[in-house]
Amino acid sequence: MHARDTAFWTASAATLRPAAQAYINGRLQDAADGRQFASVCPHTGQTLAMVARCDRADVDAAVVAARRSFDAGSWSRCHPRERKVVLQRLAQLLRDNADDLALLDCLDMGKPISDALNIDVPATAGLFDWYAEACDKLYDEVAPTGPDALALVTREPVGVVAAVIPWNFPLDMAAWKVAPALAAGNSVLLKPAEQSPLSAIRLAQLASEAGLPDGVLNVLPGYGEEAGQAMGLHPDIDCLSFTGSTEIGKRFLAYSAASNMKMVWLECGGKSPNLVFADCADLDAAARKAAFGIYFNQGQVCSASSRLLVESSIHDCFVEKLLTEMAAFQPGNPLDPATRQGTLVDAGHTARVQGFIASGLQQGASLLSGGERLHIGNSDCYLQPTLFTGVTPDMRIAREEIFGPVLSVLRFDSEAEAIAMANDSIYGLAAAVWTDQLRRAHRVARALRAGTVSVNTVDALDPGVPFGGCKQSGFGRDLSLHALDKFSQLKTTWISL
Repeated sequence: MHARDTAFWTASAATLRPAAQAYINGRLQDAADGRQFASVCPHTGQTLAMVARCDRADVDAAVVAARRSFDAGSWSRCHPRERKVVLQRLAQLLRDNADDLALLDCLDMGKPISDALNIDVPATAGLFDWYAEACDKLYDEVAPTGPDALALVTREPVGVVAAVIPWNFPLDMAAWKVAPALAAGNSVLLKPAEQSPLSAIRLAQLASEAGLPDGVLNVLPGYGEEAGQAMGLHPDIDCLSFTGSTEIGKRFLAYSAASNMKMVWLECGGKSPNLVFADCADLDAAARKAAFGIYFNQGQVCSASSRLLVESSIHDCFVEKLLTEMAAFQPGNPLDPATRQGTLVDAGHTARVQGFIASGLQQGASLLSGGERLHIGNSDCYLQPTLFTGVTPDMRIAREEIFGPVLSVLRFDSEAEAIAMANDSIYGLAAAVWTDQLRRAHRVARALRAGTVSVNTVDALDPGVPFGGCKQSGFGRDLSLHALDKFSQLKTTWISL
C-alpha cells in the first residue's frame, strides 16, 4: 500500500472529480440561468471545478422543494427513530468517504490535509452521530395546571431553514447547522461560501445515499449578494442561521425585517482575549496553546485567540516561549501531512491580512516575528505566523477581526486591568484564562463578556457544550441540545377537562 505522504495526496488530488452543481430536490442541476464561477485552489492556482452560480430563481426552486418535502411529512413527521437511523448512516458514509472529503476542503481553501482528515471530517461525522442519538431522547412537557385542564407543550420543527456558512471550516460548519436542523425535522437550504462550496455538495449527495428524502437537504452554491441575499429576503423561509462576519450578519437582520420577520440566528466575528496570569504554573502549556489558538487553520477561526494579554512580570519570558512554539506553524504545502499551516483562502484575503500587518507597524507596534507573504510553488497565499508586541488597546490589530495568523500581545499589571482590556471590544465570542488560583479562575471567567471562557486551555469545544457569542459576535447557540432551540418552536395544546 502506498504511503500516505505528499505524493499520495497529490496523486489523489489529481484524480478527484468533484460534483459542482446545485443540489435541489435530490439531484444535481445547473443554475437556472446557466451561470458558473470558478472554484480555485489557493495553493496551486488551478481551477478545481466550474461551480453552479445560484441566484434567486434557484433559491425559489429549492424553497418549493423544501416546503413540499416538509409538508409531505416524510421527514418532518416521521418517527424520531427513523431520523436517527438516517443520520447515523450519513455519519458512517462521511467516515467511509473521509479521504475525498478532506481533499475537497484542503484543495478548496488551503487547509492542511492532516487537519482536514484528522479533525474536520471526524468532527463532522461525530456531530451527525450526536444529533442522531438526540432524535429519540427529547421529551415534550406537561405544564402544571389545575385538575380541570391538561396543558401539553410540544416541540415542533420550524419548517424551511436556510443555513449560510463560512469558508474556514466548510464541512464542519455545514454540520453545525444541518445536523441539528435535520434532527429537529426541518427541511434545509444550505449555502456554502463561494470560496469553498465543494464539500457541501458532496455532503448532500451522501445524505441522499443515507436515505434522506428528496428536497429535505438542498445545496445552493453562489455569491452572498445573490443566493445569500435571496435566502434572507425569501418570504417562505422560516428561519436562517448564519456564521460569518458581523457586517453580513447585520444585513441578514435587515433582510428579515424587510421580508417575513424570519428568525435569524447569528454567529459572527470575534477578537478573543487570552489572559495569562503570573500564577499560571505551566507556562509552557500556556505558550503552546496560545500559538495553537491563533495559528491553527491559518488564524482563520472566528474564535481565534488573537489578543494575548500577559501579566507584565512574566511578559518577556512568556514571549520567548511563544516564539519557540510558533516554529511549528511555518507555512507549507497543504498536501504534505507534516504541514500545520497551509495557505490563506485566496489572494484577496491574504492582501487584506497584510494590510493589518502594515497597520500594526504604522501605529507603533513591534513586529517581533513573521509578517512576510511567501511564494511557495505556484501560490503567494502563504503568510508567516506573525507576532506583535508593544500593542496598545487602541490599535487596529487589537480591535478588528483580522482572520489570519496575526497575534497581538498586550501587557497588564492587575486583574482588574486585564478584565477591562479583555472586555474592551465590540465582540464577545470566546476568551481564555490561565491561572492556578481557583478563585481567580471563577472570578475572571464570570467577569468576562464572552459566550465561552476556557480556563487553562483555549477555544474549548465539544458537541455537548453550547457555542456562541454576545455583543456583536451574535446570539443563539450552536452545538449541544440548545442548538435545537433555533430550529424548533414550542406549541401549547390546552385541553379542558
